[in-house]
This record gives sequence, structure tokens and C-alpha cells, in this order.
Amino acid sequence: MTETTKGNAEYDRAAWMTLLAEAPVQELEAHWGQVAHPTFAWIRRPESGSAMVRGRASGTGMQFNLGDVTVTKCTLQLRTGEIGVSYVMGRNKRHAALAALFDAMLQNEGKSGEPATQAFIAALDQSRTRRHQAIVAETKTSKVDFTMLARGDVEL
Repeated sequence: MTETTKGNAEYDRAAWMTLLAEAPVQELEAHWGQVAHPTFAWIRRPESGSAMVRGRASGTGMQFNLGDVTVTKCTLQLRTGEIGVSYVMGRNKRHAALAALFDAMLQNEGKSGEPATQAFIAALDQSRTRRHQAIVAETKTSKVDFTMLARGDVEL
């Protein structure tokens, strides 16, 4: 995770945008219910489209076009001037709108002196780490050890 060290560990914009895009929409909704709702204007309402996903053979080989994924994007501007942007995978327009709102609010946070949203981003980071650890643990339970034993009396 990319972090800057401005007193407390604060996330830079690229880091919080990633966390907002990857977070389950239920977590964003829960926090949205706890914060003051800022006044904003739509620059681009949430709309769905597609984006090409690229891959690499073995993670390090040549790049190739893997295929298209559905992406929902959104842009808005707070009354105070900050512009929030979001791109989320899938067709959830509410997720894209909330991510853009939180992006703009986080930009405004330094001016308003209210660290509540920054703490929310740290909580999203911890939640993502827990989800990742659960996936790793589940994957380890299905690991198969393919040890090949050769008997001395069998010719291959």
C-alpha cells in the first residue's frame, strides 16, 4: 500500500481510489450513512462501458489482451471545488457515485480538518487485508502436493 507520512499515516490519492474501487459497496454505504453529505454537482453521472484488460504469460512474459471487462465511471464536483472521480469494475452505479464522492471528500479533508474519511480509508485497507488473508487461507486448504513416488520394480 502506498502511504505518505504527513504526521499520521495518510493514504495518497491513488491508494484511496484503489481501496474505494475494490471495497464492497456495503462498506461504502455504511460509512455514507455516518458522514455529513456534501453538496455536489454531476460532471458525468455514473455510466457503464468496457475496458480492455491486459495480462502477462506467467506474470512476467509478454503482454497480451485478455479481454474486456465492464467498468462504471463517474465524475462530480463538490460545492467547495474538489472533483471526485471513480472507475469501478461492474455495473454498480451507486458504487461508482459513492467512490467519486469519497474521493472528492478526501481531497477536501485537508482543508476542513475533519479526518473521519481518512480513518474510513484505513478501515477499508484493513478490511481488504482480511479479505485477502481469507482467500489465501481458503486456497491453502485446497493445495495438493504432487509428490511422485517411483517403485523400484517398475520400469518406465
